[in-house]
Amino acid sequence: MKPEPFVVTPDKYARALNVVGEKITVLASNTATQGYEVFLQQGDEGTGPPPHCHDWDESFFVTRGTIEIGYGGQALQAAAGTFVHVPAGTVHYFRFGAGGGEMISVTSHNGNASRLFTQLDEEIPPGPPDFDKLLAVAQACGVTVPPPER
Repeated sequence: MKPEPFVVTPDKYARALNVVGEKITVLASNTATQGYEVFLQQGDEGTGPPPHCHDWDESFFVTRGTIEIGYGGQALQAAAGTFVHVPAGTVHYFRFGAGGGEMISVTSHNGNASRLFTQLDEEIPPGPPDFDKLLAVAQACGVTVPPPER
């Protein structure tokens, strides 16, 4: 089935998903686009995922605040207007800086990000997360969280 054009205005946004303290709004799912996905991600200072990787590319465009984005043994302080691309299979993380921040993220085709975010919103309640359950959901959606370096 060929994808159809669509428009998503702020008054029509889906409910923001609560993904371990981060608010993620699905702007375009792979079901709608027949490929990539687009998200609005908002987080308070210090929130963000641990180092992880997955089998889809992911790009970030910072729209507000400063976000530390790490990959390949390096980290950068990405200010508003910064674009970062992370190829599939690259271990990466991000952490929202002082005062929190906002970014648009885009995943490549066949991404499971919207499924991952939806399941985390449904299965992990607000507050300190159950890490075993969090890891199980992540793994089921094709995300690998390497063990911490010692």
